Amino acid sequence: MKKIVLLSLLTVLAFTTSCKNEAKVSDTEKVVTETANFVVKPEGTSVKWTAYKTTKKVPVGGQFNILKFEDKKGATPEEALNNLSFSIPISGLFTNNDARDLKLKTSFFGEMLDPEFLKGTIKHNKGTYTASITMNGITKDLPLDVKITDERRVTMSATMDLKEWDALGALSALNKVCFDLHKGADGISKTWEDVAIEVTTFLRKN
Repeated sequence: MKKIVLLSLLTVLAFTTSCKNEAKVSDTEKVVTETANFVVKPEGTSVKWTAYKTTKKVPVGGQFNILKFEDKKGATPEEALNNLSFSIPISGLFTNNDARDLKLKTSFFGEMLDPEFLKGTIKHNKGTYTASITMNGITKDLPLDVKITDERRVTMSATMDLKEWDALGALSALNKVCFDLHKGADGISKTWEDVAIEVTTFLRKN
């Protein structure tokens, strides 16, 4: 009888210990899940740009409709954005003007090295953001102004100087095919070398 009671006690203890271990594993898994829960989704991201023409600097806007991100998560919004690599196919360029789209794809990007993609990586260091962008075979860091709201909406803005990517030759080629369209009332045709960029995205929780 004593043996039976002893065996019953051992069985209860073993079952209790097993449940505690399972609970510990579950708690650990829960912590890991809750820690890495911010992720950037391409379908929730827009990339808009504004270029300028004529001596009065008239804005011309457009966007890239296709954007690819690596699959990356982070415990915080900053961690999710840091070292996030992306690529932008030039084929996705859109300005709501087919003739303009064709000129930009062929006479601007088409004049560059590696004309099919823009590539880059977002970096975060001590509150400062940059985008390491590869265009025309050249990689340069572009400082970003980043705002993150409590709703996890992220806005990144910057101004690219095309000269930094040795793209003034491509800019000149574009101005030739758009010479009359980029001419103002003063009769001067001009295409500016600075381009404003604005990226908006939403950090989802997994």
